[in-house]
Formats: sequence, structure tokens, C-alpha cells
Amino acid sequence: MTMRTRPLGTTGPQVSALGLGCMGMSALYGEADRAESIATLHAALEAGVTLLDTGDFYGMGHNELLIGEALRAAPAVRREQALVSVKFGALRDPDGGWSGYDGRPAAVKNFAAYSLQRLGVDHIDVYRIARLDPDVPIEETVGAIAELVEKGHVRHIGLSEVGAETVRRAAATAPISDLQIEYSLISRGIEDEILPTTRELGIGITAYGVLSRGLISGHFTADRQLGAGDFRAMSPRFQGENLQHNLNLVEALRKIAEQKGVSVAQTAIAWVLSRGEDIVPLIGARSRDRLTEALGALDVTLAAADLAAIEEAVPPGAAAGDRYPAAQMAHLES
Repeated sequence: MTMRTRPLGTTGPQVSALGLGCMGMSALYGEADRAESIATLHAALEAGVTLLDTGDFYGMGHNELLIGEALRAAPAVRREQALVSVKFGALRDPDGGWSGYDGRPAAVKNFAAYSLQRLGVDHIDVYRIARLDPDVPIEETVGAIAELVEKGHVRHIGLSEVGAETVRRAAATAPISDLQIEYSLISRGIEDEILPTTRELGIGITAYGVLSRGLISGHFTADRQLGAGDFRAMSPRFQGENLQHNLNLVEALRKIAEQKGVSVAQTAIAWVLSRGEDIVPLIGARSRDRLTEALGALDVTLAAADLAAIEEAVPPGAAAGDRYPAAQMAHLES
């Protein structure tokens, strides 16, 4: 197949229209199969997916090591086409706890040195702090990444989960390729101020959570048992009455998908794709089957009538529950 591409803003690289978010292969969604994860990475590269997204704190380095292993085993032409986006800055403890974020310039360079080693690459294609460090001006954090760009260790500077004003301040410091932020049918907060700002400044969007962690994939059921290590076990949108309310939205979306002869997941991904050429959805497939389904969204065309029906089935603000538990919501400047 020939993969469509989209630009990461006016200063970033051209990437596949869908990127692969790799977090679930290492953390927060329960056990993952290592062999299947690597096979999925290879299948994505073979299908023309060029953007691989990770974080140095996903499994405390496990995810970067996994991607590095997959890249080394991939055909040279696929390996050379792969672009790796890395988030840094999250502070963890041995028990898996979270201790805030570190955006100091010295820390930025330290995190990058370890990521380069684990990935087995000589540069990181897009580098971004995972959340704003409230104790360090964004100009200092972005400035440190800009120094890494000058030295060839990083190619492009990204942002993650920050508000419109921080986007402006960062862009005034150095060229910003993209803002990574949650965006889906049931998470549309960026449409008010953030998306207009990135478009004004020529900054792209890499949208994660396009299936809301599987909630609007069409595969999640109310009786599904979640393990203690699964983030969704404590996510407000997956709890009690919130879950049932949200699954009712999915069923309304399923009727539209069935009329088009596609899956719920494909419809939800296609909706994000339809929001603009400056938006690159990240799909969190952990298996080849889910990857194949997600890639099928590229063949789904949503006409004006389809989009209107989707808006009626899942209007803005329709979801019950916050995106994260309260403690994590406090870290979201966006």
C-alpha cells in the first residue's frame, strides 16, 4: 500500500498520516506480548507508518529498548524511514509512582543521552517534555532542546499537553514542529483555543487517545475486568455510571459505522483524520489485528452527512468523567 503523508507543522518532517503510539507495548494497559509488539512494529513499518511515538518513562525505558530492538531487526529501508518521537521529563520511582516533571536544561540533556543509547540511534527526530514543569520557564526547556538540535542530537522540537499561551512562548523561542495532545470525539477541548493557536503559528498536532484508550474502539465492554496495572482501572471515564454512559455513546456511533460497513474504531479514527491535514492521529495498536483495523480508517471517507450524524450521536462535551484522575489532571496545563 502507499501511505498518505501529512506535515508536522511548517517546520517539521513529512510523516505518515497515522503514527503508532507505542506506550501500551510497555506500560499502563496491562501485560503486553513482547513478540507480538515487535511484530506489530514491523507490520506498521511495512505498511508505511513512519512515525513511532514513545516516552523515556514508558516502562522506565522498556519501550525505547523495545523500539530499538525492532528497528535493528527491520529491513534497512524501513529503518531509515522511521521517525521516532520521544517524550521526556516524567519522574518515576521504583514502585511506578509519579513524582512530577523536570524541565531543567541539564535534565533535558541528561534524558536525551539515555534515550539515544536505549533507542540505538544517533538522533531523536522529535523531542518534547511530556508535561510542563511549573518550576522551569518553557523558554529554558525549549532552549535546551534547541541546543541539542544545533549539535545534531535532535532534529525537531515538539510540545505536549500545554496551553495556547505556552505554545506561543515556546514558538517565540525556537521552531516548534508539533503539539502532542489528546484529541478524539469525546476529548475536544483543544478546539476552543489551542487548535486555533497552533494553526495560526503553523504548528502541527499529533493527536493521542483518538480511541480514548479503547473506550470508543467498539471493543470495550462494561463487564471487562481490568488488572491493577491498567490505567483504565482508575480512569474516571471507565468507572460505574460514567462507563455505561460513555458506552451508550459508542453504541450510537456503532449504528453509523455499520451503515457505512466499517468498524467503530475506523469511524472514530477517520473523524480525527477529517479534522485537518495538520492533525496526525497516533494509534495505540498493540497487535497486528488492531493495527490492520486502524489502518483501514485511511480508506474511510466521511461525507458531510456522515459528519453531521457523528456530531449528533457524540456531540462535544458528551463524555462522562475527566480524561485523567484528579491528581494527573493537575499536571495538564492544557
